[in-house]
Amino acid sequence: MMLAASLYLIPVTLGETEISKVLPPYNKEIILSIRHFIVENIRTARRFLKQTDPEIDIDGLTFYILNKHTSDAELSGFLKPIEDGHSIGIISEAGCPAIADPGADVIAIAQKKNIPVVPLVGPSSVLLALMASGFNGQSFAFHGYLPIDAGERIKALKTLEQRVYSENQTQLFIETPYRNERLVEDILKTCKPATRLCIAADITLSSEFIKTKSVAEWKKQVPELSKRPCIFAIYQ
Repeated sequence: MMLAASLYLIPVTLGETEISKVLPPYNKEIILSIRHFIVENIRTARRFLKQTDPEIDIDGLTFYILNKHTSDAELSGFLKPIEDGHSIGIISEAGCPAIADPGADVIAIAQKKNIPVVPLVGPSSVLLALMASGFNGQSFAFHGYLPIDAGERIKALKTLEQRVYSENQTQLFIETPYRNERLVEDILKTCKPATRLCIAADITLSSEFIKTKSVAEWKKQVPELSKRPCIFAIYQ
C-alpha cells in the first residue's frame, strides 16, 4: 500500500484508450487514496479520474493548476498538504508526468524538501516509439519540440542528424499535431536519403501507426498526420 505522505506521479492514457489496457490496477488504488491533485487542466483531469472510477467523489477533491505560468512560490505551496500528512498526485494531460510537460518543476522542489516521489507505471509515447523504431535504445536523446521558425528548425534538424552519425545516437522529437506535416517536409528535404526516420502516430490507440523507413523511401508516400499526436525519431 501507500508509503508515508508522498508525491505520486500518475500516468494518463495517450488518447481515447481503455484505461485497463495501459494502466495497472494498482494505479487506481493509489488514485482513490489521494484527495489532492496537481494538474495541467482541471476539466481533463476530472474526466480521467471519472474514467478511472465512475464512483469517485470528484467534488471532494482539491485541484492545483500547474502550467508554464505557475510561479515557484505557487509550486512550493502546492506541496503543503504533504506536510500535513496527505499525499498528492500529479496528473499530466497525456502520458507520464514530467516527460515533455511542466511537472518536473514541482518534482524538483519535492526532491529538495526530501518528500518521497513515487512514479507509477504507465504509457510513455517517447519510450514506446523508441521500442518500436528499431533504433539504438542504448543511446538516445529526446529533444521535445523543435523551433517553430523554419530556418531554426532546419538548423536543429541538421544538428540532430550530425549527432546520429557522430555519436551513433537515436534522436527523438515531437511537434504540435497541426504542424506535423510541415515538420516531415523539413525532415525529408534536410536529412540524408539514407537516414532512417520513424514516424509513430496515435500510439496505443486503435489508429496506431508506427513505421520506420529511410528518408528516400518516405519521399514516395507520407501518411496523413494532421492533428495526430506523433513522435519522430531519426537514426542511421
